[in-house]
Order: sequence, then C-alpha cells, then structure tokens
Amino acid sequence: MLVLSRRQGERVVIGEDVEIVVLEVHGHRVKLGFAGPPEVPIHRQELRRQMTAPAADCPALPPLVAAD
Repeated sequence: MLVLSRRQGERVVIGEDVEIVVLEVHGHRVKLGFAGPPEVPIHRQELRRQMTAPAADCPALPPLVAAD
C-alpha cells in the first residue's frame, strides 16, 4: 500500500488514465475528485458491495418517476 500526504489541489495519478484530485480539506474530512476513462468504473466501496451482493440482501430501490 502506498500512503501519501496531499494538500488541496494536489493530484495522484494511477496508471496512465486515472487521476485523483484533493478538492477540499475541512478538519478530518477530505473531498476527492476522480477522473478516468468511461471504461474504468469508479465506485464507492459501500456501493460496490451492494452491487455484488445477492438480490435478497440489497434494499429495494424506489420506482422511477417519468419526467413530464
């Protein structure tokens, strides 16, 4: 594991295509921005677990509402 300290506005590059930018730092909270090609999925860990969980373990999604 690589451990880095970054300041607001600084970037980290993964491979040739994925870039992480420190957008804001407020106390113990850090806002990050991620950019990469569309074929590289970028998900939060908790959402990824829900996407790979069996359907019975996933909460029901609300119905879609059609726009007028």
